[in-house]
Amino acid sequence: MSAPEVRASGLEALMLATALLQRARRADPQAGLWEAADVQWWWRRPRRSDEVEKLFWLDDEGPVAGVLLTSWTDDDWQCDPIVVAGASGIEPGIVWRRALEHAAQHAANGIDVPVGDDDRTFQELAQRSGLTAGHRDSTAWMDAADRPAVPALPEGFVLVDRTQRRDAPHPMRRRNGVGVAQRLDQCPLYDPALDLAVETAEGRVAGYSLYWFDPTTTVGLVEPVRVEDEFRRRGLARAMLSAGIDRLVTRGAQRVKVSYETAAAAALYQGVGFRPTSTTTWYRALSG
Repeated sequence: MSAPEVRASGLEALMLATALLQRARRADPQAGLWEAADVQWWWRRPRRSDEVEKLFWLDDEGPVAGVLLTSWTDDDWQCDPIVVAGASGIEPGIVWRRALEHAAQHAANGIDVPVGDDDRTFQELAQRSGLTAGHRDSTAWMDAADRPAVPALPEGFVLVDRTQRRDAPHPMRRRNGVGVAQRLDQCPLYDPALDLAVETAEGRVAGYSLYWFDPTTTVGLVEPVRVEDEFRRRGLARAMLSAGIDRLVTRGAQRVKVSYETAAAAALYQGVGFRPTSTTTWYRALSG
């Protein structure tokens, strides 16, 4: 029995994408690029793509496949075709074709399509479709039993979370807009106790990080981690990251995931115990 195609935008699409990615993770503990928390993190600021209809295919259990479109800027669009492993009623080739067709209607300057290097089906479809391979990034996992000890912060710094700073401006507002706190509050997986910042004794934000726990999949996600330039090389990122992982495991996370591109990020994450497991190639498709 085939799964019918439906369309949704805004928060309705976010909730369908969440359910789809949770189902995909339950179907395979390793496959796929994204967690449900990823798309909720992407919701942190308004985008042109918010009101663009996304495509989903539903069976009796809910979404079994989908095409997600995300605009990072007006000219920079990402397209993610997703199919639950082992699903029946929908062919990956159909989802891939509809993804490229749908994206071409909205992204005038082309799209980026991330494909896991271990995803032979989508790799072949990308090459057959004439997409150009671009940059790569990496994904690493950590089992709960391997969580690192939480080091003390250097003297003069303190770790706080949003439950302690509800009325203060969000530390991510400079890079993500003044409405970031409101947008995060719309995400059911957002937990203010997992929204961390390191402050100086004077109350300046030296760094921030956000951790997501998904009780449906028992996966924790790290996204993002940042230390301001003037406060780097003091061990703040490692201390903050270790504290965030500890909170995830305390919440019930059995595994924790992070993705990264740079050598500096690889050194930080592997230094606390993450083990690289896969890589992703970002393919470029030009419109027209």
